[in-house]
Amino acid sequence: MADYIRRVTLREPEALRLQRESTDSHPQASMQTSPEQGQFLHLLARLVGARKTLEVGVFLGYSSTWVALALPAGGKIIACDQSAEYTAQARQLWRAAGVEDKIELRLGGALATLDALIAEGHSGSFDFAFIDADKTNYANYYDRALALVRPGGLIVSDNVLWKGAVIDATKTDADTEAIRAFNRKLHADARVSLSLVPLGDGLTLACKL
Repeated sequence: MADYIRRVTLREPEALRLQRESTDSHPQASMQTSPEQGQFLHLLARLVGARKTLEVGVFLGYSSTWVALALPAGGKIIACDQSAEYTAQARQLWRAAGVEDKIELRLGGALATLDALIAEGHSGSFDFAFIDADKTNYANYYDRALALVRPGGLIVSDNVLWKGAVIDATKTDADTEAIRAFNRKLHADARVSLSLVPLGDGLTLACKL
């Protein structure tokens, strides 16, 4: 089905296609956002009229490039990651796709970066946020993203189905339990309107009320 979805809907820029195909053999290839998810993020950013966005977890820059391509002139992504190695490759992709000037990379622990953004007075100023980093901190990233996005802003979180592990009672590792707890937390959060889209490994959309 994924192949069919890609055949009839995917409009992947060449720089993104080349990067994605070259990542298939990467040891951490499973960390990469799927192309249909990337294009969906692009559409969502357009729908909310995003100018200022946030990404938690950059990896090789695939998802941030999709979002950056949706931003108008002067638009900005603040991208959080702690890997200088991976983000060096992300910079190459941003440059190849012509969006490097739209992305501000902040290297370091994402929680510290998000707390710094709040301390700098950025609360309520972001239009869009994408969370795709270590699962045990998802709830913490979400709480900070919720403070940073404006009312009507959108927070998108990846891997919320965790390859089906969330419904497998035999799976009790820390990542799976964290995703389960995260899903329960958002379900009970009256501060947002909510939908889970079963695209790729599952994307939860939370619109701040």
